[in-house]
Amino acid sequence: MPLPVYKRVVLKISGEALAGEQGYGIGPKVIFSVAEQIKEIVELGVQVAVVVGGGNIWRGLAGSSQGMDRATADYMGMLATVMNAMALQDGLEKLGVPTRVQTSIEMRQVAEPYIRRKAIRHLEKNRVVIFAGGTGNPYFSTDTTAALRAAEIEAEVILMAKNKVDGIYSADPSVDKNAVKYDQLLFMDVINKGLGVMDTTASTLCMDNNIPLVVFSIMEEGNIKKAVMGEKIGTVVKGER
Repeated sequence: MPLPVYKRVVLKISGEALAGEQGYGIGPKVIFSVAEQIKEIVELGVQVAVVVGGGNIWRGLAGSSQGMDRATADYMGMLATVMNAMALQDGLEKLGVPTRVQTSIEMRQVAEPYIRRKAIRHLEKNRVVIFAGGTGNPYFSTDTTAALRAAEIEAEVILMAKNKVDGIYSADPSVDKNAVKYDQLLFMDVINKGLGVMDTTASTLCMDNNIPLVVFSIMEEGNIKKAVMGEKIGTVVKGER
């Protein structure tokens, strides 16, 4: 049986992906599907850390917070990610997958505080670790959180699971029918072309720490396993050719 090409991964899931077809809130069917896919790769011996967004509950800069102080809106977004993390933890544990939620904002009644060494120890014991609360600071996205945590725990790759696209395109494929899908890119291409897959801070952090990125659709079951097995899906972004 083929072995996974990655031993330790960070899976970045947007909040919108957890909403499912309803477009807002938490979709139980999506949570269960994602949990099953994560269980599948844990059983292959892959150490999995997850970073969740919160856009299904609270959209900061993009919508919900118009007229609100930016820092306040960002902190509200961080709390939304905790709700998503708890829902995903519940889904995983119902499938018998030991899971820990760690938050960058301390809330001991529902989660552990983020401690790097403790997170790594959980991974070594084959527990899934879900990082919630973003970086704990306003003005930083959950994409940056994924890049930062991946560097800290020495993950080999970031798997960026999307719900509306199956990779990176030259333009929004839902708007531009001539948009071209890329199979492979450099982080400098992403930054210079403004492709929008992740913000500049996150892209730079990945590039500086040589952490590759695989962007793919989470809506097709089995794609997370395909990504960790090194199959050609989505778009791969690297620091150098």
